[in-house]
Amino acid sequence: MGQVTAKQVMETFELKLISGEEGIGRHIPISDISRPGLEMAGYFTHYPANRVQLLGKTELSFFEMLEPDERKDRMMRLCTNETPVVIVAHDMEAPPELVAASSQKHVPVLSTKIATTRFSSSLTNYLESQLAPTTAVHGVLVDIYGVGVLLTGKSGVGKSETALELVKKGHRLVADDCVEIHQEGENTLVGHSPKLIEHLLEIRGVGIIDVMTLFGASAVRTFKRISLVIDLELWDADKTYDRLGLEEEKMRIIDTDITKLTIPVRPGRNLSVIIEVAAMNYRLKRMGVNAAEEFSKRLNEVIALDTH
Repeated sequence: MGQVTAKQVMETFELKLISGEEGIGRHIPISDISRPGLEMAGYFTHYPANRVQLLGKTELSFFEMLEPDERKDRMMRLCTNETPVVIVAHDMEAPPELVAASSQKHVPVLSTKIATTRFSSSLTNYLESQLAPTTAVHGVLVDIYGVGVLLTGKSGVGKSETALELVKKGHRLVADDCVEIHQEGENTLVGHSPKLIEHLLEIRGVGIIDVMTLFGASAVRTFKRISLVIDLELWDADKTYDRLGLEEEKMRIIDTDITKLTIPVRPGRNLSVIIEVAAMNYRLKRMGVNAAEEFSKRLNEVIALDTH
């Protein structure tokens, strides 16, 4: 899982630092955002202190109605050792009680010109993306006809060479060798390349090539949702491979099950064409067209006729 600090949020959204600079390196552990309305009224029983605290017009207008002693008490209780950051929306002036409490507790207070609801939505999306569960997989990720296909297999089986052939056919490379994957939502895995090797492809005997320079910007993508895993393995004469495709094998990545196909590799097989067809067939299945099931149905009908 990634990490986000108050300083990163400040720089990403171009926020203004009001006070509490000593705590600007505090980590934000979760993507949920709190608008402490009940806390302004004095109810701290279930105060989610570890969330970003976002103060808008509603919270601050109510706060102005409180007695001086209550104001000081509310802000001292709002700023805890767990509180990652307090953000004031609408470019409103931070109450002096908040500034004093933040300086004492080292809780950074930031300010934004954006409206509360809009900023809350943008910040939530950013935090969910940055704090999503992540993993790295050895393989190649290619966008084929809009389907994110993750090619896996042992080193030297031909993943990069196959990806190169797919790029020459007009498909797009996302990542080679190492695919960083994060879970953006339920059953949604997004893969991208580490910055160090972005747009690069390693071909044994040739070396490292820059796909974007050779084939243009249309040959690469920054990220892509992963829909299909194709595992390439050397042909094993003793192994029985699926010839109908009635049963779907799954591969679990983080908390999501992805459809997996195993394609045997041996001289004479055109892997790029097979993978293209696999991607198109996957799309057809998602649209309700399943050739394997249709064949099985026809076969059963023929068998039923022959038995009568």
